Amino acid sequence: MSTKPIAIIGGGIAGLTAANFLRQKKIPFILFEAGDRIAGLAMSFKDKDGFSNDFGAHFITNRLAKAIGVENECKTVKYYGESVWIDGRSFGYPFGLVAIPRIPLSFLRNKLNFVDKHTPESIADLFRTRYGESLANEIALPLIEAWSGAPSDKLSPAIADSLPKSILKTLYLKMASKITRRAVSCGYNREKPELPSVWHVYPNGGVSRLCSKLAEGLDDSIRLQSPVQEIVVENEKVIAVVVKDQLIEVSAAISTAPANILSKMVKGTNALKGIANFRFRPMLFVNLRFHERNLLPDTVVWFPEQKFPFFRLTEVTRSMPWLAPEGKSIITVDIGCEKNDMYWNMGNEELINLCLENLKTIIPGAQKKFIGATVLKTPFAYPIFLNEYEKERREFERSTKIENLLSIGRNGEFAHRFMEDIYWRTREKVGELIKETASKGKNGNYTVVGSKQLVK
Repeated sequence: MSTKPIAIIGGGIAGLTAANFLRQKKIPFILFEAGDRIAGLAMSFKDKDGFSNDFGAHFITNRLAKAIGVENECKTVKYYGESVWIDGRSFGYPFGLVAIPRIPLSFLRNKLNFVDKHTPESIADLFRTRYGESLANEIALPLIEAWSGAPSDKLSPAIADSLPKSILKTLYLKMASKITRRAVSCGYNREKPELPSVWHVYPNGGVSRLCSKLAEGLDDSIRLQSPVQEIVVENEKVIAVVVKDQLIEVSAAISTAPANILSKMVKGTNALKGIANFRFRPMLFVNLRFHERNLLPDTVVWFPEQKFPFFRLTEVTRSMPWLAPEGKSIITVDIGCEKNDMYWNMGNEELINLCLENLKTIIPGAQKKFIGATVLKTPFAYPIFLNEYEKERREFERSTKIENLLSIGRNGEFAHRFMEDIYWRTREKVGELIKETASKGKNGNYTVVGSKQLVK
């Protein structure tokens, strides 16, 4: 009798973490990846001019690199800083904002007002209560709206769960960065503690090196260009997946597909009906290459003012100079959009010109320094926490309601999770799946039957 595998859907960081963990536990699996390569948005490449490109925002710590086994292949990131651009000027985030008098005054006035103690009903409500009207209305809420594409009074206060909660802890970690001359991780870990001994690193070969390391020795269980068409459920339990019209019996399924897509893939149950309306924010990432360096006032600059088409600029070479040839730089432009709106439908050249035009006031002579660009469009950049389905989101956060179906990763969990959190959380959830399956005595030994042709 052969052994029934666990199906893993998606070959990004979450799917490969799950696969690596199952291989360590000697549990059979098949990883199905729709594309012709692993890594997903954790993709890296180096162009002919010597520029290294990573698509998507990724923060890698020395702790994560060590856990995966690439700690000796990484460079230390010595500096990372953020600023906010307001009224034509840059202010360091968060502490530089005290130089704008109305912001600390509004914050203090709010803290001295002990009358309003109601439970916040939206992120707009929470931010105004937590930060004061000025910081909330001028900076935090416009950025949240640009990032999510929805009015802040319609967004859940749960968005704040992913933000640092302690100003003193933030100050402590920022000071540790200055003292150690390393970019100590601050605000990018939830599953593990943030400590001065945990800092940002960058693997040789790019972010995709994490995926290739996790995939080592897994070739026999990875199926590329194999999109899963259906996840078949019977009596609230996954029994098979359909791939290329072939029915493959499985003992469980672990999905990294966007939550709303997962709800459409699952057949034989209405357990995931509530997540079908979950929405993701589409995003455009434009990687601009320039002559000269330190063109921006900081590694990341946030733009809450609506006169700009973008809400964030990132000059990665301020923190990681090795990503570009000497004397040259890369700036990534983040533009929130909707599928088939004006920005989404722009051609690459038109989009690049739009970015350069709007960079004039920030980088004098930007067009003369410009070398070239690459563009990435993704329909699933960030989950949108709308209040209209907050109840369903919280239920989904606890369980898929299908005993042997896991949904993992940022898109799969529909959560604002960072790369290290995805790694540790995936391992924990897959470990729980193994224990629960074994304890119930159902397919505990993962004994199985193989596959058969789907009859239509």
